Amino acid sequence: MKKHILFGTLALLAGSLLAADSAPKDGVAAAAKKLAGKDNYAWKRTTEDAGGGRSGSRTSEGKVEKDGYLWLSMTLSTPRRSPDMPVAMRDNTIEAIKKGEKGTIKTADGWQSFSEATSGGLGPASIGARLVQNFKAPAAEAEEFADKVQGFKKDGDVYSGELTEEAAKSQLITGVGRRRGVPNAPEISGAKGWVEFWVKDGVLAKYEIKVQAKMSIMGNEIDVDRTITIEIKDVGSTKVQVPDDAMKKMS
Repeated sequence: MKKHILFGTLALLAGSLLAADSAPKDGVAAAAKKLAGKDNYAWKRTTEDAGGGRSGSRTSEGKVEKDGYLWLSMTLSTPRRSPDMPVAMRDNTIEAIKKGEKGTIKTADGWQSFSEATSGGLGPASIGARLVQNFKAPAAEAEEFADKVQGFKKDGDVYSGELTEEAAKSQLITGVGRRRGVPNAPEISGAKGWVEFWVKDGVLAKYEIKVQAKMSIMGNEIDVDRTITIEIKDVGSTKVQVPDDAMKKMS
């Protein structure tokens, strides 16, 4: 009888520990799903670099409508050699609009469909188009991150934890990589990261990702220390305007 009581107590304890461990993850996932369920929202993404490769900040903006269009303006950084630096980064700002699998990107020659932008040689337009094709709005990205956090903790309305190595790496590379034929794709080692989520009234309001790693570019190894902050805004009052020229290229 005592053994049965002991085993029952251990089972209840194990169940309680598992429930406590999954509660923060479930809380973030629920907050992200509530955001995704809103009619629309906008966001601002700020990337701060303090490593040896480059320093400073870059900002991108985005808007999305539920079952509608997604608009994105972002800075794409690609490596290049510089006379006064072993490795320098070249920034190109791109603007893109997509809906489902269809989309268009603004280039120096005007709006191009994703297929047009990716059919030519490698450049900001082709790399940007591939990035936007795979881009996930904050609600979807945050829910995905919830599955890649170890040691989740909750403090009030703030959830935090450590990212897996692969999740940390994903914040340091474009996602195009050598498999797409991009020359001088960076190699990443020792990646580690942390993430915090802020929830307001049950809805995801902000999240911040901190990543550190070593990156090898063109044979030069640099230390990377990056902080990415995504702030949600204008929930329910956001509208994506699609220019006529862009609409003609939505394919």
